[in-house]
Amino acid sequence: MAVIELYHGSRLVLPCPVMGGGNPHNDYGPGFYCTRQLALAYEWSCDARQTGFANKYELETEGLSLLHLNGPEFHILNWLAILLENRVFDVPPGLPEESHRFILERFLPDYKNCDILTGYRADDSYFSFARAFLDGTISLEQLRRAMHLGKLGEQWVIRSHAAYQALTFVTCAPTERERYYPRKLARDRKARDDFQTLRGEPRRRDAVYMLDILREDWSNDDERLR
Repeated sequence: MAVIELYHGSRLVLPCPVMGGGNPHNDYGPGFYCTRQLALAYEWSCDARQTGFANKYELETEGLSLLHLNGPEFHILNWLAILLENRVFDVPPGLPEESHRFILERFLPDYKNCDILTGYRADDSYFSFARAFLDGTISLEQLRRAMHLGKLGEQWVIRSHAAYQALTFVTCAPTERERYYPRKLARDRKARDDFQTLRGEPRRRDAVYMLDILREDWSNDDERLR
């Protein structure tokens, strides 16, 4: 029996998560978003005005399909394609618009039928990193490195009826907002500061940018993506 512990940071106590609830335009579409790190759940549960709860669950994974976006069979552009399909944002004409269309056409994996999906968490600062890549401001290698800034960790998304049924509420704990909200701010600020440093690096002659991927008509199995 493969049981894992998951945490969900929320303003509410959620003993019975409901399929179809939440924001349908989160990183990986509709689902119940969790983390395996209790401290991150505390951070996600509060803001400047409100505190919240870290809800703890056990997930029985036996018999469920898991799509692990950080696994060897996937690459950073697969992650980006899923993000672009689900997030709502303005795409300027020109290179960003062409990049957006190309990424979705070439690199979007078949992910909608999986029970559970895991991958990078892309809060607003991380989404700005993805947009910088589409704009041609940062290289492919810089995008890979940017995903580890701030150490947001992986998120686990419960997507199917079977996965919801395999999720058992254990307990919840109130967040110490005075402790965890400053941590949340500091994590985001460090990620943004480190990204500005990364963004200011001199352009390398051998670096790959979105325009190169378009010009060379890269495919999903291109070995340079591994």
